[in-house]
Amino acid sequence: MKYQAITLAALALVSLSACKKNDNVATTIVYPDMAEAVNPAILFTTAAGVKVYNGGYGSAVAADPTQKDVFYMLTDRGSNVAGQVANSIIIGKSDFTPQIGKFRLKDGKLVLEQVIELKNAAGDKLNGLPNPAGMGASGEIAYDLNGNILTPSPDGIDSEGLVAAADGTFWISDEYGPHIVHVDATGKTIERINPFGTGTGNRKLPAVFTNRRANRGMEGLTITPDGKTLVGIMQSPMYNPSKTAVAKSTVLRILTFDIATAATKQYAYLMDNTSLTGVSEIVAVNNTTFLTLERDGLFGGAATNPATFKKVFKIELSNATDISDPANGATGKLYSGKTVEELNDVSGLQGAGITPVTKTLVLDLLKDLSIVYPHDKAEGLALLPGNILVISNDDDFGVVDNGASGFSQKILTLGSVDRNRLYFKKITL
Repeated sequence: MKYQAITLAALALVSLSACKKNDNVATTIVYPDMAEAVNPAILFTTAAGVKVYNGGYGSAVAADPTQKDVFYMLTDRGSNVAGQVANSIIIGKSDFTPQIGKFRLKDGKLVLEQVIELKNAAGDKLNGLPNPAGMGASGEIAYDLNGNILTPSPDGIDSEGLVAAADGTFWISDEYGPHIVHVDATGKTIERINPFGTGTGNRKLPAVFTNRRANRGMEGLTITPDGKTLVGIMQSPMYNPSKTAVAKSTVLRILTFDIATAATKQYAYLMDNTSLTGVSEIVAVNNTTFLTLERDGLFGGAATNPATFKKVFKIELSNATDISDPANGATGKLYSGKTVEELNDVSGLQGAGITPVTKTLVLDLLKDLSIVYPHDKAEGLALLPGNILVISNDDDFGVVDNGASGFSQKILTLGSVDRNRLYFKKITL
């Protein structure tokens, strides 16, 4: 394994000194090019012999604020594939609890040390089931592997974005509501915030976010270095006002949320083209500069139909137009009768007097890593001191859709089952 480290003498190498909690001995951390999670547990095996792993931790990654060898990684709603009925999904384990895994980097591998299951304010476990109407319903109908319809749950969460706060708590964004959920160190909900007013308090997200596209909600979440503001990004253009109306749109929304006051702002982000899956993550560089992860849904290095677009961009909010709607209308602020999403592209935004966030390429995962990036889903970002970028992949619990209402093993072009990995890369900002 080739290693990267950062030293004053050689920027290609990283060597950071850190003290573990309750340990006064300084430890030198050397970050490898790639670290893979070891021995993921098996959640269950299907009747056809397909192993479903736990696993699934790569939807987001957050570096521990004090321990330089510790990373928190997030699962989504659980093992699932598209169903054969319109707007349906098949959930492999209906009682799966979305969770945060605490991983430690040891000898170039990721070792799971702790599982933090997400819970509601009463301490009951959350699940990955779609929400009921009026509480974040995505329009998806969930089935189990036997074809039984699963009842929607107000405690359902499709967790996608993760912030490890300095006080030991976590902030999580999801693809249902969208919801932003604040949990304590044990995973118990402190606050749940959404556009519907069905959270744990009276704080709400702007009403326009109820138009998010199913399974393309608030995919990324970060916090500014001063600890005051959460910044979330939608994965794809919202169906605002409808799916048909935004078919050619590349306009995504970024939301800033002042933690103390609940004041919000919104900005327009342009993804490169309409063929992409969209933006998987956002991470703060400073209070106005961020990195985003934009991608297609194909496998890197595949012999046929290989991935062509998995890129990290630097964006700047300081000169972008705040597109918030003071009236908090259902479709947001309109421009000559059109929603922001209906403006489609840069010319449409400029014609409406809107300046989107600036965007410059920082890293191409398919070209700039020292090893082949074989995954389809690059989903998490963290930024370490010395501008070491950490990228996580969603391994989908080791399974994919078999096209017939069931699971197949998710095999990479390398010939192995997909596993959660962290990739480490020095970048220039």
